[in-house]
Amino acid sequence: MANQRGGNSNRQDELHRRLSRRQLTMIGLGGAIGTGLFLGSSLAISQAGPATIVAYLIVALVALVIAWALAEMVTVHPAAGAFGTIAHSYLGRWSGFVIRWTYWTIQVIAIGGEVIASAIYLQYWWPELPLWLPVVVLSLGLIAINAATVRFFGEFEYWFAMIKVTAIVVFILLGLLLITVGLPDAPATGFGNLTNDGGFLPNGLSGLFLAMVFVVFSFIGTEVVSVTAAESENPQRDVPKAARQMVVRLAIFYILAISVVLTIAPWSQTAQGGSVEASPFVRVLAAAQVPAAASLMNFVVLTAALSSANTNLYLTTRMLHSLAGHGYAPAAFGRLSASGAPRNALAMSTVGLAIAAILAVKAEDSAYVALFGISVFGALVVWLLILATHFRFRTVRTREGLPPSPARLWGAPVTTGLAFLFLAAVLVSTAFIDGLTIAWKAGLPFFALLLIAYAVVARRGHVDSNDPLRDELAARQSRSESGPERRPDPVPEAA
Repeated sequence: MANQRGGNSNRQDELHRRLSRRQLTMIGLGGAIGTGLFLGSSLAISQAGPATIVAYLIVALVALVIAWALAEMVTVHPAAGAFGTIAHSYLGRWSGFVIRWTYWTIQVIAIGGEVIASAIYLQYWWPELPLWLPVVVLSLGLIAINAATVRFFGEFEYWFAMIKVTAIVVFILLGLLLITVGLPDAPATGFGNLTNDGGFLPNGLSGLFLAMVFVVFSFIGTEVVSVTAAESENPQRDVPKAARQMVVRLAIFYILAISVVLTIAPWSQTAQGGSVEASPFVRVLAAAQVPAAASLMNFVVLTAALSSANTNLYLTTRMLHSLAGHGYAPAAFGRLSASGAPRNALAMSTVGLAIAAILAVKAEDSAYVALFGISVFGALVVWLLILATHFRFRTVRTREGLPPSPARLWGAPVTTGLAFLFLAAVLVSTAFIDGLTIAWKAGLPFFALLLIAYAVVARRGHVDSNDPLRDELAARQSRSESGPERRPDPVPEAA
């Protein structure tokens, strides 16, 4: 566990600081951009039609608040476990336990689903492949990448994520040409599809809000940059810039791409979803006479799924490593290999990945649906706890007279409070939306079990080994008791 005490960077459990700012930004994009954008975001579009553009804009602002709030906190406390360790300090031990185990669980579930999706994309080319074979091969590849040095992981993910970023940029540019001047054998579409078929807001404000509920899940993963703070070469300089750049770029990509999708085809057609061939991306590439457009797009969504799985596996190992440092997981999960990778934590996360993948194949209509509900509920609760931690962070530091963060969130605590209320409304609404009611049915029992588990663990009376706020206050008290350093008397000048 990276304990951040006394500035000791030689501890055997200290994570290695080897990630550059460009790697941090691309890791964040890699974790947040999944396959949903490429395959149409049909659920959101079916609710709001062309106004889905507005839904992405509003949710992007909420994601920016969360990323900026995290950057503000981790520049002061760049500890392993990121928001989980900071919540432990500012909200209490229970929150540090709950938020990290929740985050580990939802990301493990996500990895299982993404590996299954990747295997299905491979079957697009080789339909005779048994599903288990690519699942095993891809899983072993992801494990090997995460077992290497963090610098290797960061460089691999940088180029992995670059594929889907490049695909989005090309799609946007070709889409704008198709809309305005047309492409060979494809006349310009114009902007009529944004107002035809029921108008820009066909289902009213209620449809817009329902779309935002689905769009929220497109931005899950923006918190990854804060988790990398413990392995950043210069977290105080790089994390705030990387967090803001990542969210701004993500918002631009999503908003422009969705705008192109909704402009080149009627929204009612796009809302039906479908296979890779039905993706608006394929339609644009085909209009540009790109050879094998469907195969090319299948390659892009394959890399998108694998990139997201790769980043999420990184996140789960770091969260488990952090939990071990507080005694909330076996101490073995806090140990590092010679390369600086928490391989025991990686092995445990891989077990979870295997279970999630098996359930995704064998019990899609029962157990895996419950896992999906835990994932939805857990993701929203994690974001809410992050915002609550930020509010407490500001309050405590002001009260104790501690120096402010160099990366202060604009408009806080008002912006923090507005984002919190928005996410709380989204969480409540999931209880009344078809397909999302499982979030409460599975999420509440899951959190009840977590709280019971915390009560059991807390009875052991474990002494926390990592509390950034406590250590900061102790250091300030020590400096106060020692008093100001006495300057030596000046040496008299020679006569």
